[in-house]
Amino acid sequence: MTVLTADGRTLEVLVTGPEDGLPLVMHHGTPQGAVPFGILERPAAERNIRVVAYSRPGYGGSSPLADASGYTISDDVADTTAVLDHLGIGEFVTVGWSGGGPRALGCAALLPGRCLAAASGAGVAPFHADGLDWFAGMGSENHEELGAALQGPEVLEEWLDEHGQAMFTATPDQVATALGDLVDDVDRAALTGELAEYLVASGRKAGQQGMVGWRDDDQALISPWGFDLGSITTPVSVWQGAHDRMVPYTHGIWLADQIPGARRHLYDDEGHLSLIMQMGRVLDDLLDQAGRG
Repeated sequence: MTVLTADGRTLEVLVTGPEDGLPLVMHHGTPQGAVPFGILERPAAERNIRVVAYSRPGYGGSSPLADASGYTISDDVADTTAVLDHLGIGEFVTVGWSGGGPRALGCAALLPGRCLAAASGAGVAPFHADGLDWFAGMGSENHEELGAALQGPEVLEEWLDEHGQAMFTATPDQVATALGDLVDDVDRAALTGELAEYLVASGRKAGQQGMVGWRDDDQALISPWGFDLGSITTPVSVWQGAHDRMVPYTHGIWLADQIPGARRHLYDDEGHLSLIMQMGRVLDDLLDQAGRG
């Protein structure tokens, strides 16, 4: 379905699972669009959870931003609210993975009471995080991509046009190669079967309008997010793997240190993608945090 925002944009929305289930908003990574995600949807249905996902601006069928110069993570919380209101949803829980992690944390910070609990899975920390060497441990592609983002949207879009196409065109057996230095042996081993197929489908969805969604997504991640992590009162869990070369382990530790009362799920043997296969445990923890376990 499509949902209209207050400023006249449309958002492409995908809803799956039991209609009477507890709503869960899934914030996908960067660059990804909303497509069926059985690795989440099956365990969610088993727990009577209804999954709501949407493609952020410029991804899939969602309108790009007319002016992305002031785009922040808090704007995505406003879009999430528009989707929830359209569906008649009050209380909800949320999971954000990778570039979606800050969006889940934004819901926790800006929608207290309505957002019952949030999980950040392999989620990135704020770019200006005090005491964190933000780039340390990232694969070379992220150094180049986000380094280009720091030079402005025009430089970033040029870099994405030259280097990012593989993320939108790879086949399941090519996706590990397309990710290059962003994955180590742990994540390469996980990139088979359904997970590889999902990443390919969500990447193709993300690229339907070219690089506009990816460009604006990156700019929002390195800009101030529009909320204070230290003000969060909603229960939050942080999930991170030590083999993560997209969002290093230190990001998860930093986030857990900054968010009051955050639960830490820090794994020595998981990566950025392999950790996705723990989705059943993520959901059980989320329900417990929300008082619905």
